[in-house]
Amino acid sequence: MALIYIEYDFKVNPTQPATDILIAELGEVGFESFVENETGLLAYILKSEWKEGLLDDFFILQHPDFEISWTSTEIEQKNWNAEWEKNFHPIKVGERCMVRAPFHEPEAVEYDIVIEPKMSFGTGHHQTTYMMLQHILDADFEGKSVLDMGCGTGVLAILAKKRGAGPVDAIDIDEWCFLNSKENVERNDCADIAVFQGDSALLDGRKYDVILANINRNILLEDIPIYAQCLQKGGNLFLSGFYLEDLDAISSKCRAHGLEFEKKLEKDNWISAKYVN
Repeated sequence: MALIYIEYDFKVNPTQPATDILIAELGEVGFESFVENETGLLAYILKSEWKEGLLDDFFILQHPDFEISWTSTEIEQKNWNAEWEKNFHPIKVGERCMVRAPFHEPEAVEYDIVIEPKMSFGTGHHQTTYMMLQHILDADFEGKSVLDMGCGTGVLAILAKKRGAGPVDAIDIDEWCFLNSKENVERNDCADIAVFQGDSALLDGRKYDVILANINRNILLEDIPIYAQCLQKGGNLFLSGFYLEDLDAISSKCRAHGLEFEKKLEKDNWISAKYVN
């Protein structure tokens, strides 16, 4: 018997960053699949997991800067990969790097990365991932040991490896991301990237020339002291997953642990910053 889902069709204005915050809050209460579109978001929860008042305490739904409305309907289980394919388009970072799905035609670029994210984070479409890819393209990775913390699909680790890095570790606490990253590193002929499931507790005793961490403000603030301990002298720390208004707090935490701000990229109020040990 087919599973019954409830589909929520959220209309979001403006779409960002409200859609990202909405996805995070929906995930906390049991929604398991999401499809972003031009007007907002489709979100899916098993009917058996749904309960009255599920959305009552959502921060983003009460925020005065965003207009969010929604309708809901019962549906039978969908082919999530087919839904994703309809909404996933290849992206290019400058003229050097392309991030695409297996069903997209390749183009003549220096770095062609094939990602099948399924429901993992990190296709390059989100502003933070895009900026981290920009940082990797601009920096010297030849022969550098690299950590991709909160790796999602593994796309950052893959580009770092293609830029000459090694050894490269990729870590994510989420099992789906861990498995998806393992698939993607093999798909891109980067099977020597070591992928681990866990959090910053795995970093004890490890050292890296470069650390990439695209997570969120609170986890970054908690883990910056650990990143500082793991970073080689003269090493680079690239952070993203936070807004412009969070930059002072992030930079202050980094300074307290010997890491100096060097530069930042900004896209739609999202920030990606580089710090040097």
